[in-house]
Amino acid sequence: MNITPFHVAIPVHDLAICRKFYREVLNCSEGRSDTKWVDFNLYGHQLVIHETGEMQNSNFNPVDGQAVPIPHYGVVLQPDDWKALAERLKKLKIEFVVEPYIRFEGEPGEQATMFFLDPSGNALEFKSFADFGQIFAK
Repeated sequence: MNITPFHVAIPVHDLAICRKFYREVLNCSEGRSDTKWVDFNLYGHQLVIHETGEMQNSNFNPVDGQAVPIPHYGVVLQPDDWKALAERLKKLKIEFVVEPYIRFEGEPGEQATMFFLDPSGNALEFKSFADFGQIFAK
């Protein structure tokens, strides 16, 4: 599967706190930065955090019996990378919005997924597919 990197920019309330989270918790390397923003390499994708001082409230939609935070962003990882990240987050005692589990088990689109928040309350989802051909399966 050939994947083109995406770019996403998100608001954060405190650049220093969130910079530390993305660097130390998610192991993102830093790219360019300025006094109000930082570029990160998020598994080969460009994530930019912008200090705004204001944050939005999240909404939720039901998916497979879970309250999924909206909006959210994240990446689809290889199974071993997903498992390693889930274990790392558990060891760091990151509070999950949705604990790591298998969603749509035995159905088209079966996937491992987990949700948690960054220090500004931005919802992140990391997922994985045993069969990447199932990403868009109906």
